[in-house]
Amino acid sequence: MSARYRGFHVLALLVLLATPASAHPVPFSYLDLRLGHAAIDGTLTVHVLDVAHDLSVDPPERLLDSAMVAARAPALMALLTPRLAVTADGAPLTPAWSTIEPLPDRQSIRLHLRLPLRAPVGVLTVAARMFPYDPQHQTFLNIYDGEALTQAILDGGRSSVEYFAGSRQGSLAVMRKFVPAGIHHILIGPDHILFLVGLLLLGGTIGQLAAVVTAFTVAHSITLSLAALNIVSPPARLIEPAIALSIVYVGADNLLVSAPRGGRDVRAWIAFTFGFIHGFGFASVLREMELPPRALGWSLFSFNVGVEIGQLAVVVVVTSVLAALRARSEAAGRKLAFAGSIAVMAAGTFWFVQRVFFPT
Repeated sequence: MSARYRGFHVLALLVLLATPASAHPVPFSYLDLRLGHAAIDGTLTVHVLDVAHDLSVDPPERLLDSAMVAARAPALMALLTPRLAVTADGAPLTPAWSTIEPLPDRQSIRLHLRLPLRAPVGVLTVAARMFPYDPQHQTFLNIYDGEALTQAILDGGRSSVEYFAGSRQGSLAVMRKFVPAGIHHILIGPDHILFLVGLLLLGGTIGQLAAVVTAFTVAHSITLSLAALNIVSPPARLIEPAIALSIVYVGADNLLVSAPRGGRDVRAWIAFTFGFIHGFGFASVLREMELPPRALGWSLFSFNVGVEIGQLAVVVVVTSVLAALRARSEAAGRKLAFAGSIAVMAAGTFWFVQRVFFPT
């Protein structure tokens, strides 16, 4: 995924070549996959010491003989097949092994494989634990998609990787993953929802409420993108309490207004100002999802779309309930706005104290 992985690959290869065969030089395997329209072609290179351990071959150097490798080929393929799991758009792919060749200069064996495809790949998931007996074992993965190369390291801490193809199918796969993720995040984020609810409690015209929602969207989209791309990344210990304070501010501001402000409505500016802070909160979740390097733009856009869908759902429900209540009794609507603002302030204060003095 970066030059760092490429450096690891080169370093591992140098160590492998430089270390005598009598000792286990490095616990590495190498998996190269090349995406095509009809199939994925690949090679898997494994060290003879690992293979010899699991196939009970002694001494391991016997596996560097072509005849010995050919005799052990069925057992080797049966050993490695369940340890390599590749899926294309959720459908498992079964490797068809072909050439198996010893590499004496690398003390390794190279296996060629082919994974037939029913359709062009959108998202490819690769999981590998090639030699579980060794907890330090790592598999260096290279995925070639045309001229693009994506790299990853699979080990005990990270046994699978997800790759989004640089194609129309890949873009659709990104949207299928990140739009629902955005919806899920806004709906399970009580602080973001409460901030929005606080802004809506006083009601107003459709234009006023649309301006509030749009301002919040524009602001948090900017900081979400900046933080997700690691351009600006404030620490969570500052952002989370600041989000709580934004909720307190909205509740307090509501209490200073006895009726909808009409022409003096500044809620859009409040939403815009604090939307920058909330965007950093969204980004912390998005970073944990590991943005696909080849689809950063699509993943950011899709996550934002999902957030907006969830946000609009909240807005529609809250404004509909408040409008229905005010239609029955304007006094009841004002009382609800007052009580709701108190509740918003109390929740924001609780979260601020919790996040500052009792962080998890």
